[in-house]
Amino acid sequence: MNQCPVSHGPVPLSGPRFQTDPVRLYREMRRDHGAVAPVVLPGEIPAWLILGYRELHQVTGDPVLFTRDSDLWNQWDNIPDGWPLLPMIGRKQPSILYTVGERHTVRAAMISNALEAVDPFALKRYAEEFADDLIDRFCSTGRTDIIAEYAMLLPARVLAKLYGFSDEVGGPLVGALNDMIDGRERALAGQQHLGAAMFQLLADKHAEPGDDVVTRMLQDPGGFTDEEVAQDLMVMMAAGHQPTADWMGNSLRLMLTDDRFAASLSGGRHSVGEAMNEVLWEETPTQNVAGRWASRDTHLGGRHIRAGDLLLLGIAAANVDPQIRTDGSALTGGNNAFLSFGHGEHRCPFPAQETAEVIARTGIEVLLDRLPDVDLGIPADQLTRRPSPWLHGLTELPVHFTPTPALGGPK
Repeated sequence: MNQCPVSHGPVPLSGPRFQTDPVRLYREMRRDHGAVAPVVLPGEIPAWLILGYRELHQVTGDPVLFTRDSDLWNQWDNIPDGWPLLPMIGRKQPSILYTVGERHTVRAAMISNALEAVDPFALKRYAEEFADDLIDRFCSTGRTDIIAEYAMLLPARVLAKLYGFSDEVGGPLVGALNDMIDGRERALAGQQHLGAAMFQLLADKHAEPGDDVVTRMLQDPGGFTDEEVAQDLMVMMAAGHQPTADWMGNSLRLMLTDDRFAASLSGGRHSVGEAMNEVLWEETPTQNVAGRWASRDTHLGGRHIRAGDLLLLGIAAANVDPQIRTDGSALTGGNNAFLSFGHGEHRCPFPAQETAEVIARTGIEVLLDRLPDVDLGIPADQLTRRPSPWLHGLTELPVHFTPTPALGGPK
């Protein structure tokens, strides 16, 4: 790849362009810097953003050269205690995100086994019941904000049920999760709230085991400590909730604004799956991921990468890389070569992907069944997205529809 011209300096990984037009931003970064671009994080902390599909595939497929061991970072001396990205780029955190080698393999198997044992019929039933319960709250009004009143609530409630939380505890976790993931001033407070809830859940399950994910994790023969299990649960909750909520919101936005899907809103189920697949290519909920650290000096995409440098995974940019998307066409119909769930040994476990897909698809289908004439409540060009370089989701999705009576019944 071409080296960066002198006139093009590092790009701040912040600002409204990640919110308004990230695809164009990534195109310009690729033009100016090539497949690997220099960026700066809050506090003028340097890092590299991988924009190229092949380069991202290479980094995620080589866990020795590009490791998840964050202790190697050469910037730790410059990171203050209150740095807002610490929940996302942690040091000495005993979670699966920063575990490498054989221990990671065993730990990933523990998580996969706990999730794989979830009854798929129960998962779909929980998603349907919670979806109906949420829709009951606004269906008689004729209008709502799909993001705030539905998509941002459904995944966390279903996951909390699967993990073993009571419904009363599961609901308030949403705010803490959002604060932690957005990586701004309330990030550390959100992380602390979520951590306290997880440790309390572990204590409850030690005292009274159940048929749930957490009990299965605690009973795993790998001998994991409560600290390890709690940290993994925080990762699972964060990775399972907000991206799934954004997957729902982005898919519904596509279906409500694109003529290719409008004709089948009240009919063919195939359109839901196609919309969800297209979103994973074009508007993936997870834009950028932190990260990998170079274990030694190397070269990537024409760049000299120093030992200890942080590399951020530019998933959204890689998915639209013109080197692999030569015609620029939208990809639907089952092409699953996107990198939205990662790649390599640290990719999202397959049972977790299935869980997210069931929650998102069920949430969309129940909404369209209950409100078949749902339509966008404002012009499409007035929709805005959260100002986050990490996750790509709408701030709101106002809709209107013919009022219908609530189904009622305990949930």
